[in-house]
Amino acid sequence: MARAEIDEFMREQVVGRVGCYTDGRIYVVPVIFAWDGSCAYVYSVEGQKVTMMRANPSVCFEVDQYLPGGGWRSVIIQGTYEELSGDDAGLTLRLLADRFASRSGNGSGQRPRGEGRVPVAFRIRAAEITGRKVERSLPAVAKRRAGTFLVGRQARRAGRE
Repeated sequence: MARAEIDEFMREQVVGRVGCYTDGRIYVVPVIFAWDGSCAYVYSVEGQKVTMMRANPSVCFEVDQYLPGGGWRSVIIQGTYEELSGDDAGLTLRLLADRFASRSGNGSGQRPRGEGRVPVAFRIRAAEITGRKVERSLPAVAKRRAGTFLVGRQARRAGRE
């Protein structure tokens, strides 16, 4: 994927996965994020991912989407965890609020999962970004399968002659 397409894709998506590594353990966890073109911004709570990223700030961030007909898009970012405070933490909240202002709220009245735990704002600063995609349409997949079936059928018939 070209860089402009990667940025558009990252702005469309809601959930990404942070991959971190420390002390011989790998941990991957989904997070809601906002993308500014060079960093993924996340507001979360202290827990295993934050503890591990504090110990080893080299992280991977992955976002993917599966499309009808078997196509998909994926972006992988190798980057650095940066914990934010003050105005930078406020920026994270504003980016997320702006991003989700047009989306419906949950309206459930349930308490958030992270209540009672220390909130943490962070960003993952991209050092390397790669994007891949496979575009398939259901008719193309069906045609390919039908072609494979017919070729096999013809081969079986030819073997009987």
